[in-house]
Amino acid sequence: MLMDNNISGIGSSINRVDGLAKVTGQARYAAEYPVEGLLYGYVVSSAIAKGRILSIDEAAARAVPGVAEIITHTNRPDVAWLEYSYREDAGAPGSSFRALYDDRIMFSAQPIALVLADTFEAARYAASLVEVSYDIEEHNTDFDKALAEKFLPKKKRATFHPPKARGNADKAFAEAALTVSQEYRMPPEHHNPMEMHATTVVWEGDGKITVHDKTQGSQNVQAYLSHVFGFSAKDVRVMNPYVGGGFGSGLRPQYNVYLATMAAKMMERSVRVVLTRQQMFSHVHRPEAVQTVQLGAAADGSLTAIINKATTSTSRFENNMEDVVIWGMMNYACENASGEYTVAPMDTYTSGDMRAPGAATGMTIFEMAIDEMAYAAKLDPLQFRLLNYSDIDQMNELPFTSKALREAFAEGAATFGWSKRSAEPRSMRDGKELVGWGVATGMWDAMFFKTSCSAKFSANGHLEVSSASSDIGTGTYTVMTQVAADTLGLAADQITAKLGDSSLPTSPLQGGSWVAASTGAAVQLACQAVGAKLLKAVADVPGNPFGGAGIEDVSFVNGHIVLKNDLSLRVSYAEAMRAAKLDTIEVEETASAGISGMISQMKKARNTHSAVFVEVKIDEELGVVRVTRVVNAVAAGRIINPKTARSQILGGVVMGIGMALHEETLSDHRHGRFMNHSFAEYHVPVNADIDNIEVIFVEEPDPEVTPLGVKGLGEIGIVGTPAAVANAIYHATGKRVRSLPITIDKLLD
Repeated sequence: MLMDNNISGIGSSINRVDGLAKVTGQARYAAEYPVEGLLYGYVVSSAIAKGRILSIDEAAARAVPGVAEIITHTNRPDVAWLEYSYREDAGAPGSSFRALYDDRIMFSAQPIALVLADTFEAARYAASLVEVSYDIEEHNTDFDKALAEKFLPKKKRATFHPPKARGNADKAFAEAALTVSQEYRMPPEHHNPMEMHATTVVWEGDGKITVHDKTQGSQNVQAYLSHVFGFSAKDVRVMNPYVGGGFGSGLRPQYNVYLATMAAKMMERSVRVVLTRQQMFSHVHRPEAVQTVQLGAAADGSLTAIINKATTSTSRFENNMEDVVIWGMMNYACENASGEYTVAPMDTYTSGDMRAPGAATGMTIFEMAIDEMAYAAKLDPLQFRLLNYSDIDQMNELPFTSKALREAFAEGAATFGWSKRSAEPRSMRDGKELVGWGVATGMWDAMFFKTSCSAKFSANGHLEVSSASSDIGTGTYTVMTQVAADTLGLAADQITAKLGDSSLPTSPLQGGSWVAASTGAAVQLACQAVGAKLLKAVADVPGNPFGGAGIEDVSFVNGHIVLKNDLSLRVSYAEAMRAAKLDTIEVEETASAGISGMISQMKKARNTHSAVFVEVKIDEELGVVRVTRVVNAVAAGRIINPKTARSQILGGVVMGIGMALHEETLSDHRHGRFMNHSFAEYHVPVNADIDNIEVIFVEEPDPEVTPLGVKGLGEIGIVGTPAAVANAIYHATGKRVRSLPITIDKLLD
């Protein structure tokens, strides 16, 4: 009998296949490609938040040895003038930002010039000598003042889902036995991945360029550059095989790729532009938010009313919108619910997607309000959530393809030891520290998008699978490898996964937790097509051992095609290809929901869920908070690789702790500028802030959600975590803090 010894397939905890390249330095990032005759670009940033440029004195800068050119709005090459040309897959409604387009200043640190020199040091020094005079206009970066201008945009993002009201929420709230009505706040946050945004444009001659860019979508950037600068699409190749963290900051083409491409076209030379850490604060960020949650409940704690209203910040030139208010309306059983969502314009760059956009804000805040209602009802917070549990998407009145949240609560609570929790705030201690236990629910989308993949199988037993997808640290290389291994019965070391190249088969942006499901499905289809061709080749093997067996009659195991009803009958891939005189088999397939899939998506809700349990210990005198334990029980369908999946949840939890306790971008409204624009002052969790985190994957078979039964994991780890921390802090101290992050001053106030 031929045994399946393949331990590389779906469900195996193999190491990341790109790990060795990264730890040995073989993996090259956007700013690391060696190029002959390279010009280095350094961005000159605006010193004001709003106004016009009156003059730019470049004389001293141009005198610096090695300076080749200084590009401003006065001498830039032509770019597209139609707004349509600047549209891209992750854009927001409005007028896209165009660097160096004219003399207008719309936000502080806006790029206003690019200094090009033979060395980075010369470019940076010369940039410091550029003198700019401005006509300064009154600006506003104060969110509270911007609220006076809040509005609901008529033109909405394609990914925005307006809240759907049900029942009569106002009447039900007015008549409720128990009520909670509070305002909650979230500050702006910046992504701060380890790799700064950078672009290396290689001038190939004859109007062709190869662009190495820090992006989450090579084909999105390719289309953008082609439209804006007038290149033929075939003359622009964008590559991003390795990305040093994205978290949403690379969904849109950032101004570094725009400026580097502009300079390369103008100079007909290769150009590299790398943003500084400070300049990383001059583009996309999580929007500031205010959310009012009103909850009504019967005396027994059953929810009777949900009124959820939120406003988030955006720029004056685009309207960024997120799914902020829908999550609680979907998740909880309540006959009466309404939501309202608006945006408030400010003189900043457009806010944008940051890990779990909308949910990390809206679900976090809603779960803090749910905790308040649980205490008002004198119920255990977990008991309250189970009392108001819904088996359907309440807002859209749709059943879920699967929802194992109840099981997640049970497994998480058992592992955490929730039954030992003392009910009253300030009732648990460990020596001089107050101890608090909190719980929250997480919820995110389980999406699937049309994706293509090619597969090339060689007679030597090596398989190459390729897609233009990205890997921003989420493990796409490994997912592609494991799905291919599982489908064709190969070991991981027999497979090469290629991605991050706009010339490869079509793939959507890497974001929204849809890549594992989407790219994985495309890989599976391509490998199945290879298997079908291998089976066809068996007909040329002398004696045709399988006769008229179809694809459903065979398995692909350890490099062999095996007859299911007689495991002794098998043919190696090499033998089949020799018989058919094939050196290689090459196919390309596209995974798409299709008509039936689209109908299914409309009839059922597709989501991941989590139950997050947190323990905090707080020094009562100093107000120092330590998150000592986290248990995150996740229901996310089929898990491709438990090891890398766990890492995704760990990363999300750490970012959630950062949201709860650390992260906050602060502005000086006099200058309209983000002030703590460095790692010294923008605080993110470090090793000393993180203790024990346990991840549980709840069994959740789901043959409907995606072709592989996979639900993405990139976002669900962060959703719910900040709320669980905040709720634990209340349990420890008896003090309810409704604005994040919960810093020492707020606890000692």
